[in-house]
Amino acid sequence: MEHSLLNIRKIQKINSLDIRAETKVIDFLPQALKLKWQWAGHIARLTNNSWTKKVTTWTGPKGKRKRGRPKSKWADDICRIAGTDWVKKASQRGSWKALEEAYTRKGFSSTLDK
Repeated sequence: MEHSLLNIRKIQKINSLDIRAETKVIDFLPQALKLKWQWAGHIARLTNNSWTKKVTTWTGPKGKRKRGRPKSKWADDICRIAGTDWVKKASQRGSWKALEEAYTRKGFSSTLDK
């Protein structure tokens, strides 16, 4: 997309970081991870027993699971950074904000490794 904005062809071999600096387009992955982290903190700090909080913190049915790999849940990658008690940690805004940077960097670095 940025190539077409600046009318640059691949054969010109201009670095993508230079093109991104020129167009000032925000990279979507860190932004999406940041918004997800902030939304998780917002949900965890809800005081009422709303449907949103119930669905997010639901652990699932007890007993035997189906065969195969377990399905990933929305909060699984949040649990990897903040731990399984992420709902309690989110009530402290200062520490939750500090963990946000670790979460966005982790997500960004894991996509670069692939």
